[in-house]
Amino acid sequence: MKRIYLLFIATAIGSSSIFAQQDPQFTQFMYDRLSFNPGFAGSQEAICATVFGRQQWSGFSGQPNTGLLNVSAPIKSIKSGVGLSVYLDEIGPQSTTALRLSYAYHLKISGATKLGIGLSVGLLNSSLNNDWIAYNYSSDGVNTGIGTGAGDNLIPQNNQTASTFDAAFGLYLYNPKYYAGISMGHLNEGDLSDMNITVARHLYFMAGYHFDLDARWRITPNVLVKSDLASTQLDANATVMYDNTFWLGATYRLEDAIAPMAGYQYEFPSGNSTLRIGYSYDFTTSEINNYSSGSHELMLSYCLKIAKPLPKRVYKNPRFL
Repeated sequence: MKRIYLLFIATAIGSSSIFAQQDPQFTQFMYDRLSFNPGFAGSQEAICATVFGRQQWSGFSGQPNTGLLNVSAPIKSIKSGVGLSVYLDEIGPQSTTALRLSYAYHLKISGATKLGIGLSVGLLNSSLNNDWIAYNYSSDGVNTGIGTGAGDNLIPQNNQTASTFDAAFGLYLYNPKYYAGISMGHLNEGDLSDMNITVARHLYFMAGYHFDLDARWRITPNVLVKSDLASTQLDANATVMYDNTFWLGATYRLEDAIAPMAGYQYEFPSGNSTLRIGYSYDFTTSEINNYSSGSHELMLSYCLKIAKPLPKRVYKNPRFL
């Protein structure tokens, strides 16, 4: 059954072969720092795995659907950390898969403050199928019927796929009270030549600060700025956590959405592992809200602390000298 991807056509097919590949976005971005800043790798001093699932703009046929897996672990013996990010992003007839391996060296600045200096390398693959329908619109926005796209070199007539090398660099400053990071993705501006797509460089800035109101209540504002050097998007968030267990919050995405969220954190009795689960719902504030009921996002995370090895003890017996 053919599907109508009007939104995809309006936003992704332009008049140039250069396409500013927008990375997937997440409303709970404060729990996804590794995928866009490799300097974060190993900063949690625990082996952590985080999974995201996002269904954006429910109600559209061919709406964006995104899945992400982040895994991070420290290597304390060399003051470093490693990470793995894998995501699948689907929007209409286009599917994009990325795999990135990250390495970060953590430099002590002062006290508990450290700087993660990270690099990631990986592979980005994108495919485009022809299971869609293009519409012709007049200059005043009136639908004049189904178009074939014949003769337009930017509209593929057959399924196409292409891959490219991908690299990113990031700096991540952190301590128990705050974090701040700046990074650049798609450093090499990979060329998906078979699909007339060039992946644009992306610049990211993120920051957050923990305000402890008392022994049980904590407020954390977070901010994320994303830019492909042609357009910029701002996400601002604030969460309130109670007893290190429950949290409520909201994210505002400039000219796009307001998203309330809630979550639960459970620390296992052993004290060595933590489980988090969070959910957010985007109320779209742009004109898309006339056609979409909103966006759903689910986050699941598990962290296992690395136990310190017991100190070596030497016992002497006067009978065996």
